[in-house]
Amino acid sequence: MTAVATNAVLAFDTACDACSAAVWRNGAILAREFVPMARGQSEALVPMIERVMAAAKLDFPDLAGLGVTVGPGAFTGLRIGLAAARAIALASGKPAVGIITLEAIAEAVPPQPGMLIVAIDAKRDDLYVQSFAGGAAWTPSSVAIAQLPEAVTLPPGAFALAGDGAARLYAALDDEARERASLITDFTLPDAAVVARLAAARLASGTVIVSPRPLYLRPPDAKLPQDGGRIRVAPMKNGA
Repeated sequence: MTAVATNAVLAFDTACDACSAAVWRNGAILAREFVPMARGQSEALVPMIERVMAAAKLDFPDLAGLGVTVGPGAFTGLRIGLAAARAIALASGKPAVGIITLEAIAEAVPPQPGMLIVAIDAKRDDLYVQSFAGGAAWTPSSVAIAQLPEAVTLPPGAFALAGDGAARLYAALDDEARERASLITDFTLPDAAVVARLAAARLASGTVIVSPRPLYLRPPDAKLPQDGGRIRVAPMKNGA
């Protein structure tokens, strides 16, 4: 039997083009896996969770809580991660903390001069964007590529861009803005190790934890068909 580790946190992410899981305790990551993948998170996540828990030598009752990304991101990926978090939280009786994907990326970036703008590629004609500066975070939004860069408020001084949509945003800037911008290419996707650290801080702060809910910034790609999916049968013609 393992010793109870009341401040240990399990976190995972399936919101974007990766699947990752990590266990945090006492300010350190005990175990972590990160695999880039655009699809297949539903098959990869649970075995990955089992491996990092085994590597950390912990059982689910040993945890203080869970961390999971809530979006914005891919609709299917978000549902996979949130369903797993709710199932584990219900079975173990542990609280789950929702972390915004853009915030997880921003937290991983080393301190930058001026504003940090994180952009995630929404895989269509828009980006998910959120700005951070001086400990403050702006409200995340969905920005159409055709409206860049006017739709993103740029600071007057130096700023940095991160996330897997940062290159598209950088390409839309004029020459003057590019001279002030730093394009960070090392931190493009959420990492469960960062999600675990953020979740642990919120659990330790005593903040009331609400069950994680998905953060959607635009309607789903798939829509209900007309007539609610019912098959329409054309009337038969006479003599047919």
